[in-house]
Amino acid sequence: MIIVTVGMQLGFDRLIAAMDELAPGLGMPVVAQIGKGTYQPAHMEARPKIAPAEFETLVGEAKLIVAHAGIGTVLTAARCRKPILLMPRRADLGEHRNDHQLATVRKLAGRPGILVAADESELASRIAEGLALEDWTAARSPTAHQLHTALAAFIENRAV
Repeated sequence: MIIVTVGMQLGFDRLIAAMDELAPGLGMPVVAQIGKGTYQPAHMEARPKIAPAEFETLVGEAKLIVAHAGIGTVLTAARCRKPILLMPRRADLGEHRNDHQLATVRKLAGRPGILVAADESELASRIAEGLALEDWTAARSPTAHQLHTALAAFIENRAV
């Protein structure tokens, strides 16, 4: 399964529409948390929100996470040791108030388990890369894993 998430504060119709177009050819279910978006997918399961416990379960079952460049989702992927493909929202397209997500992907690109699609034209090839990743978690030190776990717990307001 692939899980797609755009967070719950904003929609990200460009990412959701692109994933909906690709979903029939991916050979596995795609579940999307679409936030406040207006695009209604036809080829993948879509929900405005997913409760935290269910989201955690879905992430655990997923082969790949596809998401906006939200740091909370990046930390969840790291904690759950799942590869993540990020596509940043862009201010010039009215998807956010500034381009902090572009800055985020510039800093994270190339790290183990993190892939970046600059735009929807790169999604298919990056999804293929993400699904082909083998045990990329070995590249992370145990200390890095502990730090990611602690930061995620702090951000998600739960016990370490």
